[in-house]
Amino acid sequence: MQVDHPIISADSHIAEAPNTYTDYIDPKWRDVAPHVVETEDKGDLYVIDGMKRTINMGLIAAAGQAPEDLNPKAKWHELPISSWDSDYRIADQNKDGVSAEVIYPSVGMVLCNHPDEDYKKASMDAYNRWISDYCSVDTNRLLGIGQTPLRSVAEGISDLEKMKNAGLRGVMMPGNPCTEFDFDDPQWDPFWQAATDLKMPVSWHILTTRESGKPRGPKANSFMTIIRANQDIMGTLVFGGVFERNPGLKVVCVEADAGWVPHYMYRMDHAYNRHRFWLPPGEELSKLPSEYFSEHIYTTFQDDWVAFKMVNDVNHKRLLWANDFPHSDSTWPWSQDLLDKHAANLSAEQRIDILCNNVAELYNIDVSSLPIGGDKLVAAAS
Repeated sequence: MQVDHPIISADSHIAEAPNTYTDYIDPKWRDVAPHVVETEDKGDLYVIDGMKRTINMGLIAAAGQAPEDLNPKAKWHELPISSWDSDYRIADQNKDGVSAEVIYPSVGMVLCNHPDEDYKKASMDAYNRWISDYCSVDTNRLLGIGQTPLRSVAEGISDLEKMKNAGLRGVMMPGNPCTEFDFDDPQWDPFWQAATDLKMPVSWHILTTRESGKPRGPKANSFMTIIRANQDIMGTLVFGGVFERNPGLKVVCVEADAGWVPHYMYRMDHAYNRHRFWLPPGEELSKLPSEYFSEHIYTTFQDDWVAFKMVNDVNHKRLLWANDFPHSDSTWPWSQDLLDKHAANLSAEQRIDILCNNVAELYNIDVSSLPIGGDKLVAAAS
């Protein structure tokens, strides 16, 4: 694939450094802040006060490892340095031919499901301070996404403003707000409008929604349930009239793949056309659900080859490629090889849009400040 434009990952990650929360959190929370514990039998773990689950950092930062070499019991010194030290991040971007990355949290994904909203707020504020510092070495190529627990509409708006002032590019939402009303409630409309006015795209990442119960069947089947929570949120926004009331709002469905989108839009339209007349008053829409999805919802994916094949069945200007570095699902450092194969049948317009222009427009990225992706970056790194 001949590349004459930047390649931007719309969903990369961080392995929060051991001092992310202990050094950056409000002092009154420091004694219970999320922290790293070294163990002999389980490797280095992130421990979060008030949550039974610990986080094996070995899978958080396992990009480039063969499947048989994945080691959830890894020690911190075995992780890629760039996953927590930004002085090394650009070099690893270059190795993958990636010109810039939109960076999401990792430990922060688990924090989204913390039962204590005040603890969650303190921890997310700490993360926002830390990721702002991490990205400060090159704010053109390292684009941080902040977090908010959404304890209230007013506080959520204030958090957006603070993130914007700190140089962060968007916000990762918890799958469930801390309020008693869900995202489709009109009470959230001032928040959506603030996100639109501030040009802070709103994202929902997989694994940030509270589990409703034990997964059915073998444990491997739980992997298949990951994208369903994101689909539920997208459906809530569409059928709940959020885009009807907030026509400028753009949201991102992150790491839930995109190959399912054509069928999902068909199914939404079928449900609405066939059953809308018995729905409660106030749930009417002026457009088909698929039209709202096509205009307002971006989806990110990495090696979802179906997504590359169905570009003519969706609005390709809402598709965002990502490499998921440094997670175990990452395409790093093979992204260029995979793109040579998966993007081979895209038109020139589709390719540059999915790999660059769509994410650049969404996050207001100055592509003129970025190096060209592909072979030139790989050559520069070598």
